[in-house]
Amino acid sequence: GKKVADAWDPPKDEAAGEQCKAYGAAGLMRMPTRLHIFWQDDNTLKLETDAGGQTRIFQFRTPQGDGGDWQGISSASWDYPRAAIEATFGGLDFGFTPPPPPGGSLKVVTTKLRPGYLRKNGVPYSARTVLTEYFDRFDLPGGDAILLVISEVVDPEYLAQPFWTSTHFKKQNDASGWKPTPCVAR
Repeated sequence: GKKVADAWDPPKDEAAGEQCKAYGAAGLMRMPTRLHIFWQDDNTLKLETDAGGQTRIFQFRTPQGDGGDWQGISSASWDYPRAAIEATFGGLDFGFTPPPPPGGSLKVVTTKLRPGYLRKNGVPYSARTVLTEYFDRFDLPGGDAILLVISEVVDPEYLAQPFWTSTHFKKQNDASGWKPTPCVAR
């Protein structure tokens, strides 16, 4: 992976029409973006981003399609009850056992991705990547709400170990800030 990242050439990606390589599912949720999430039908949740104008489809039944695009094929399920925090983070001992929060997580497993970048820095992921995400909504004091997305990227080709990240998004009351922009390589 380091050799590929060191050879990263944004103008070359742009010339090849590959400016969306960092906007694939494995990197998209780490970008500054706004989300629009809604039910497409009884079994399909749709997530749109204004960064890169991307659309992810989370299917709660056997996923349809061949994949091979930036967003791959995503299978969704509700994960009840959510694992205890210390188990999720490698068994670290915080001196107490935190209770699981109410509700569960939306678990999304994405495969069949088109190869892309984990960031806009050329660090690659391959078509063999498996992206597992947990989406959790939390209410904050003062009436605000956030969506926390915890992601695990497993790629036997470019990563020596799983790559974990977490990102949060603050809920907005309307779509006044929604401004779709095209993909950019830099």
